[in-house]
Amino acid sequence: MNETRMPADEAVPFAGLEALDLPHYVRYHRGKVRDVVELEDHLLITCSDRVSAFDRVLDLVPDKGEVLSRLSSFWFQRTAEIIENHTVREVTGRSTLVKRCRPLPVEVVVRGYLTGSAWRDYRAGRPVSGVRLPEGLRMNERLPEPILTPSTKEQHGGHDRPISREELLSSGLVAADVWEQVEQTALELFSAGTRFAGERELILVDTKYEFGLRDGRLLLIDELHTPDSSRYWRAESYERLLEVGEPQQMLDKEYLRSWLMERGFQGDGEAPAIAPEVISELSRRYRSVYERLTGEKFVPISRSSEAERAAILCVLDEGA
Repeated sequence: MNETRMPADEAVPFAGLEALDLPHYVRYHRGKVRDVVELEDHLLITCSDRVSAFDRVLDLVPDKGEVLSRLSSFWFQRTAEIIENHTVREVTGRSTLVKRCRPLPVEVVVRGYLTGSAWRDYRAGRPVSGVRLPEGLRMNERLPEPILTPSTKEQHGGHDRPISREELLSSGLVAADVWEQVEQTALELFSAGTRFAGERELILVDTKYEFGLRDGRLLLIDELHTPDSSRYWRAESYERLLEVGEPQQMLDKEYLRSWLMERGFQGDGEAPAIAPEVISELSRRYRSVYERLTGEKFVPISRSSEAERAAILCVLDEGA
């Protein structure tokens, strides 16, 4: 498959809704990556090109927000038989109208391979979110079976904190019957994602899921199987690189995290300025994942701030 090689500097990054000069009556708040406009019974979620790592917003990556939004829509459609999601309709390439839900106060990470923070905990002899793994595993090795590792969602800039299943249930953060449904659904989603990615010569290494409640029903919210919320490796080189102990070919945000860690940054202190070539390469990798998964060349459709503003105002006029 031909993958996009368009230089990132040909695109104009989208910083978010603040620059759109929306009417004063519009209620919205800004997350690390997404800006959310509040409506009566719905939300309008706009994916900016902001990139975060270690819970810090660091820079802008052209086309990133549109890749996340469109790829999430792609996956939401493919997994609708597993669980209902919050999507009502796509408004633009980067903005989606969704059902308002009450988010669960935890993120759910399903891991199929021993890498990232899980590897760091394992190497230090610590359990991974309360899960004790077998001895003798190598970095980046496939786990005997996927494990589910929740973490808290901290507010006001705090770092998310790993939490064990037992601690989660004893604290009452999530009701036991709801959590059982979350666990089953997350593993089903990961299994479906793993199979589909494998058919596209990609490995879905691990991924984050977020859930919410609406009228007592569990819904899938936020994003799904994007290179921001998931790790993807090239399947064709996996075994060779594993055997020689070299890093895997990453097509996700881990590329940026690794670059930052090489410079001693893991969320505390001042972050290093990200080199332009790193931004360009990250944008290319995001588009590459989109193209491999969807089978379509990524052609941006939401590069105009004026058009984005007009589409948002149209939704507001309709009252959702």
